[in-house]
Amino acid sequence: MSSVLYDAPGPKARVRHRAVGVVGTAIVIGVLVFVVGQLAATGQFSEAKWKIFSFPLVQQTILQATGATLSAFGVAGVGSLALGLVLAIGRLSDRQWISTPCHWFTELFRAVPLLVMMMMIYYGLPALLGVSWPPYAAVVIALVLYNGSVLAEVFRSGVEALPRGQREAGVAVGLSKSQVMVNILLPQAIRSMLPVIISQMVVALKDTALGFIVTYNEILFQAKYFGSQAQYGSPIIPSAIVAGVLYVGMCLVLSGLAKLAELHLRSGRLGLKRPRPV
Repeated sequence: MSSVLYDAPGPKARVRHRAVGVVGTAIVIGVLVFVVGQLAATGQFSEAKWKIFSFPLVQQTILQATGATLSAFGVAGVGSLALGLVLAIGRLSDRQWISTPCHWFTELFRAVPLLVMMMMIYYGLPALLGVSWPPYAAVVIALVLYNGSVLAEVFRSGVEALPRGQREAGVAVGLSKSQVMVNILLPQAIRSMLPVIISQMVVALKDTALGFIVTYNEILFQAKYFGSQAQYGSPIIPSAIVAGVLYVGMCLVLSGLAKLAELHLRSGRLGLKRPRPV
C-alpha cells in the first residue's frame, strides 16, 4: 500500500497522526472556550449590550447596509470580471502597443493597496479635478480597478498554462486568433481557474468593508456607529459579532452559488462547452 510519491503511513504513524489531530482539536476548543469565557466575564453577552439590536429601526438600518454592501459587490464583481478579461486578452496580444499598456495598467493597480486607492479616488481626485462623487462610486471604482487587475493575471496565467498545440491547431484549421481565444482557450482557462476566480470574488465581497473609510453606508460603517453608542454600553463586540455573522453568511452563500455554477459549467450548461478536438 504505497503511492508513487510517498509511502502510506504505517500503524504507528496513523496513531501519531490521530494523536496530533486530537491535541490540535483540543487546543482549538480550549482557545474558543477561553475567548467565550472572557467575553461573558466582561458582560459582552448581557442584555444591555444587545438591546440596541432589538429596535426595528436598527434592524432596518442593518438590512439597508447589507443591501448597500451587496450592491457595491454586485457591480464591482461584474466590472472586475469584464476588466480582467479585457486586460488579459490585451496582455496576450501580439501587438506591442496593446500588450504593453495593459501590462503596466495591471501591474500599477495590482500594486496599489485597495484602501489607498479608495481614499485617493474619494478624497484626492475631487480636490485635484474639482469634481465630486458619492462614496458608492469610489468604492466600486477602486474594487473594479484592483480586482480586475488581479483577475487579469488569473485569466492570463490560465490561458498560458494550456498546451500550446491547441492554439496552433486552431490556427491550422483556419480560425483567426480571436476565434481561437474565444472558442478554444478562454473556456478552458475559465474552467480551470474557476476556484481562484471564486476566491477573488469572496475577497472582493469582504473588501467592501473598507468603504467605511470613505463614509460608505455599508455593514462595517453601521457596526462602527452602533458600537460607539455610549447610552447602550458601547456594544463594540456585539456589533462586530453581528457584522461578522453577516459577512460570513454572505461569503458562504456566494461560495455555494459559485460551486453550483462550477458544477453547471463542467457539465456544459452555462454556454462554456468543452472545445472539440481539432
